[in-house]
Amino acid sequence: MLLKLFLVALVAMFPLVELRGAIPIAAGMNLPVFLSLLAAMLGNMIPMPFIFTFGRELLEKGAKVKYEPIRNFCKWCIKKGNNGSKKLLAKTKDSIYIALLLFVGIPLPGTGAWTGTLAATFLNLDFKKSMIAVGCGTLLAGLIMLAISFGVLDLLF
Repeated sequence: MLLKLFLVALVAMFPLVELRGAIPIAAGMNLPVFLSLLAAMLGNMIPMPFIFTFGRELLEKGAKVKYEPIRNFCKWCIKKGNNGSKKLLAKTKDSIYIALLLFVGIPLPGTGAWTGTLAATFLNLDFKKSMIAVGCGTLLAGLIMLAISFGVLDLLF
């Protein structure tokens, strides 16, 4: 079971997939609900301090390399980060951290912890407050995905 939980955490570390893909995988492996959420959240949050600290700089350098696939990927990530930050800022200025939490917490493609953390860096937000907001958003998204993946909604309706 430990190896399966490690796999769940590993899947949750990847951009675009994150815990939105890791939790259904955990459900498919019949892992316990609480451990599935914990492994997915930990896996999803491990890269966040590194993304916050180095992400923007690495992407800007990568957008200038000659190798086209890397350059295009970095440009796409910068565009995604800029767009995400503009949307957050447009929706609310006074409660930006609540907006960040909700942005990360809605389990839709492109609204996960990676994009939220990139948006925080592009907005020059406070590290600690951003990590708390992204962490709470990750928890919210995880709970929603648990409800969907483990059939909690089937029990209610």
